[in-house]
Amino acid sequence: KLTPFEEAFQDLVKDMYSAEKQVLKALPKAAKAATSTDLRSAIERHIAQTEDHVMRIEKLAKSGGFQPTGKVCAAAKGIIEEMSEALQENEPSPVLDAIIVCGAQKFEHYEIANYGTAVAWAELLGQPESVTLLQETLGEEEDTNDKLSKLAFTKINKAAMGGRVKVGAK
Repeated sequence: KLTPFEEAFQDLVKDMYSAEKQVLKALPKAAKAATSTDLRSAIERHIAQTEDHVMRIEKLAKSGGFQPTGKVCAAAKGIIEEMSEALQENEPSPVLDAIIVCGAQKFEHYEIANYGTAVAWAELLGQPESVTLLQETLGEEEDTNDKLSKLAFTKINKAAMGGRVKVGAK
């Protein structure tokens, strides 16, 4: 029988699995709507990474003796609904690119929080293989977030401003 903490860990893993599966369905729409080729490429790279994230969670769950399915991540659903609305309400443009980066970073921050917690919990539960799998994904999520920030600060946001940056802005 599982301890309450082990149950909480499995629930977190199931929630993350749901989030990853949902984002896999949503990202192609964001990539298609992006006008920035750099942004489109970043999203397409992250789609491939996300497929790896799903496989790592499946491997973790299998080694833990449970199915990663059975939960719907409400937070992921909400962030994706926000993004879907933005894609419907805005024509492809540099402003929509900035909105896409914002939505993608909301998702990355959510995932970073979850994977960081899951790493800590797996360590406490004495699951070194799970720790390794989760840390690998956490690093990729942090890297994606950093790349999105760099893209936003160096290109996307300035393009959304029409190339004009207000006095005093970086």
